[in-house]
Amino acid sequence: MNFRPGSRDEPEINLIPFIDILLVVLIFLVLTTTYSKFTELQVNLPVADAQAPKQNPREIIVAVGSDGRYSINRQLLDGAGVDALARVLATASQGNRETVIVISADAAATHQAVINVMDAARRAGLVQITFATQQTGGSSTTARGKP
Repeated sequence: MNFRPGSRDEPEINLIPFIDILLVVLIFLVLTTTYSKFTELQVNLPVADAQAPKQNPREIIVAVGSDGRYSINRQLLDGAGVDALARVLATASQGNRETVIVISADAAATHQAVINVMDAARRAGLVQITFATQQTGGSSTTARGKP
């Protein structure tokens, strides 16, 4: 009888197929997490981080409520259409074309209500339009620009 330990082959762990499988799993995870971002679309408007607004004595503040009502310089307009808004804006600007329109729209206001204010400003000959936004800290700012 031969009691000598025989020559046994050492088991080898081949790492190349293991790495291949890990790379495939990693690619699969990256692709699926990228696509999951697009299925959860949440939009919260308006919030912006901007500089503090400069005081402009020739401003007309137009507030647009979530229900579509308008307020110009804190005076509520009932059932105002684009033509009525244009007349009130022309009166409030007193013929000064350098007057800045500040649109302060509620986040739940419709886009059409904001477009109506912009159209009324154009009809009144006022081209400087600004949008008021809320910073993440709670204070309000304006983002300046021309239409």
